[in-house]
Amino acid sequence: MKEWLMSDLDVLLKVFISVILVFSLLVIWVRISGLRSFAKMSSIDFASTIAIGSVLASTILNESPSVLKGGLAIGFILLFQTIFSKLTLKYGWFDTLVSNRPLLLMKGENILYDNLHATNMSEEDLMAKLREANVIELSEVKAVILETTGDVSVLHSGTDKKLDELLLKNILTKL
Repeated sequence: MKEWLMSDLDVLLKVFISVILVFSLLVIWVRISGLRSFAKMSSIDFASTIAIGSVLASTILNESPSVLKGGLAIGFILLFQTIFSKLTLKYGWFDTLVSNRPLLLMKGENILYDNLHATNMSEEDLMAKLREANVIELSEVKAVILETTGDVSVLHSGTDKKLDELLLKNILTKL
């Protein structure tokens, strides 16, 4: 029971030093790779963020942490993410092959039930997202989009403003 609650001072010191070293390496890698590192703009960005968190945790909490191995793993993840994003920007066929497209869930006040079901979302899930976005009436909704990261964007306005079609560019209307 004591081991569950307590730890030796040398173990705690290793954790402390690992945190300082690994986070220092992370800051350096993020400075090199750029601001997109944790932007969560695509599914690969999201996966990279999760992978980096996992590497950080395992490097810090491992009994015999290899800070160099953890730092290199983070660097390789960020390098892969950078190469991946450059390939998607440069080659449209690659982007089509590896990237999901956002999906329209509501157009105006009309719920697209086929799209909800195709994404395993319920009407209750959708209503929760509308409430989070402070929608008071469905007539306020211009569009609801399931983004490639799994986030739900709710475009709404209390006025009669028209939705700029550029905001719906490259969004799937049906799976």
